[in-house]
Amino acid sequence: MIKNRIHKVIVLAISVFFLAGCALPGLGGGIGGETIRVAGLNSTEGQIISSMVQQLIEEETDYNVELISNLGTGIVGHQALINGDADILAPTYTGTDIVAIFDETASYDADATMAYLQERFAEDFNHKYYDTMGFENTYAFMVTEELAESEDLETVSDLEEFSGELRAGFDQTWLIREGDGYPAFQEEYGFSFSETYPMQIGLVYDAVSSGDMDVVLGYSTDGRVLSNNLVVLEDDLGFFPPYEGSVRSTFEILEEYPDLDPLLQRLVGKIDTELMQQLNFQADDNLLEPSVVAQQFLEENNYFREEQP
Repeated sequence: MIKNRIHKVIVLAISVFFLAGCALPGLGGGIGGETIRVAGLNSTEGQIISSMVQQLIEEETDYNVELISNLGTGIVGHQALINGDADILAPTYTGTDIVAIFDETASYDADATMAYLQERFAEDFNHKYYDTMGFENTYAFMVTEELAESEDLETVSDLEEFSGELRAGFDQTWLIREGDGYPAFQEEYGFSFSETYPMQIGLVYDAVSSGDMDVVLGYSTDGRVLSNNLVVLEDDLGFFPPYEGSVRSTFEILEEYPDLDPLLQRLVGKIDTELMQQLNFQADDNLLEPSVVAQQFLEENNYFREEQP
């Protein structure tokens, strides 16, 4: 645990130094003119959500929006906000923020975690942490539809009966991670897999789909869950902490442009985990640009205006 904390502190310090010393491409200092700067992660999901925020603001206001979609981690996104290089971060994840920003143990109570983060970010950073958009991008056990149907698998606990026979492919860091990693999983669920294979998490979906693995651990909103027809097993003991997707902004930008707040509120509760999977699938499997996926989603929902056409 101490080693992990030291690593987090080092990563955070490097991020602070890097962003303070030289702005990332697309990042500029200070609020200027009528330009709103929206930062997002460089993942498919990050690009879709940040594009959604950008297009929602541009559609409903006359403001220019600068999209910064090349940020590698949530810590870098956080530093962009506190350094004045960005005004809005979308998405941000509760499980990541409580551990990486505040060095707290992740809570398994989603509501308590959200309330804690909203209070701490307001007090410590003058940031508004919006309620969840409705989806969780957390770890999830997955099997093929064929295996789920033949063995009647619905929950993680259902795997125990077959754990001695199943080949399990896991993210290599998860196998040794403290807190919500494999050692703690064995204690919580009371069983282990006889054959475990460390893998890069991006490879697990094809591995289980092709039959090289029987069960894998992936991300709950990944579009490859759909493209490979995988079944996500219910975490029936609530082992994994919540990683709810939210939007965070500075109170400074909300005070300067008061009409931004009700716009960002429109996204609260609008995207559940299954829908986020589908949106990611459209980009990753159907090869649509994330900005196009965002545009189509907003247009289909009339930009979540109160008066539908």
